[in-house]
Amino acid sequence: MNKVGIVGYGNTPFTKDEDKIESILHKSANQLFKKNPEIDKKQIDAVLVSTNNNSKYLSPILSEMVGIQPKIAHSIESLCNSGTNSIVSAFSYISSGLANMVLVSGAERFDSPGQILEWDNSRGEFKHPIFWASIFSKSYKQKFNVSEEDLAIVSVKNHKQAQKNPNALSKKTYSVEDVINSKKLTEDLRLLDCSRPCSGGASIVLASEEISKKITDTPIWISGIGQKTTSAGFTKNESLFSMNSSKQASESALKMANKNISQVDVAEIHDAFSVCEPMALESMGFTNQGEGMSLVKNLHETNNFKINSRGGLIGCGHPLGATGISQTIEIVQQLQQSAEGRQVDKPEIGLVHNMSAAATSSTVLVLEK
Repeated sequence: MNKVGIVGYGNTPFTKDEDKIESILHKSANQLFKKNPEIDKKQIDAVLVSTNNNSKYLSPILSEMVGIQPKIAHSIESLCNSGTNSIVSAFSYISSGLANMVLVSGAERFDSPGQILEWDNSRGEFKHPIFWASIFSKSYKQKFNVSEEDLAIVSVKNHKQAQKNPNALSKKTYSVEDVINSKKLTEDLRLLDCSRPCSGGASIVLASEEISKKITDTPIWISGIGQKTTSAGFTKNESLFSMNSSKQASESALKMANKNISQVDVAEIHDAFSVCEPMALESMGFTNQGEGMSLVKNLHETNNFKINSRGGLIGCGHPLGATGISQTIEIVQQLQQSAEGRQVDKPEIGLVHNMSAAATSSTVLVLEK
């Protein structure tokens, strides 16, 4: 199997702007090529677009806008983990020999239709994500004797870390009291427990080993990939306080990379809601079950940016199609030691965790220098 590297990236600020989806895609891709003039557009064999927007033919449109005539061009939609699924597709094209270099661009508007899963009638009137998040929160708190104040620390930590990220949506910090006193959405969920939909884009270029080494002295290699879909319907989740798809995806990714979770130096975790961060950390083995909040508290109190250094989805914002790509770019920056004020000390191995629809589907990537 051919080795696959990440050789360039572009990120736009996450905002509440009303730009067209085509413009958002173009901004991050254009930034990528400006930052990496050594990338020859003529060598890009495939252009993949990650979005839940209902616009059509976006990949060929983006290709024309940036001046590429690829052999392969298509869009990928998988709700919140569309971005990492697109990266997996790009990896597959290159490792199989169908392509040598692939541009992956993700974008979303703040009003994306992908925020609500209309298909799942098992959710009844509770189709909006805040309802599954409420059920997770209630179950997790009851199972492990976790308080609202405990869970609020996830939001406090990630908004704090977002202040070191110039592209983050959040521009202020919050206290535990601020989170608890923010607008009550359900019995178990406050506004500041939630990531926020926004407009934003992220682009990344993957290349074969031979091309990667010609383009950059600091490629970041994708050494492990894990994907698992357990269902589409929320009611089939194994439990309401763990993430089985995330567990299986991380096990697959780490096995492929020949690593174990204790070797991961920095990670992006899909904190769509406060409760998701400790649940994911436990499910993937960063800590024992029921001890996720202890890890989060320790990271917060010691100003350790190991988990969600860019501010996570809660601090950075959550433009669905761009999120997984933005998470991956953050790990690339960390491994290249270019993350500035949020830099983790000399990381060698990074992990990306991206999921959809109450963790019914998860994707995990392992990246190395």
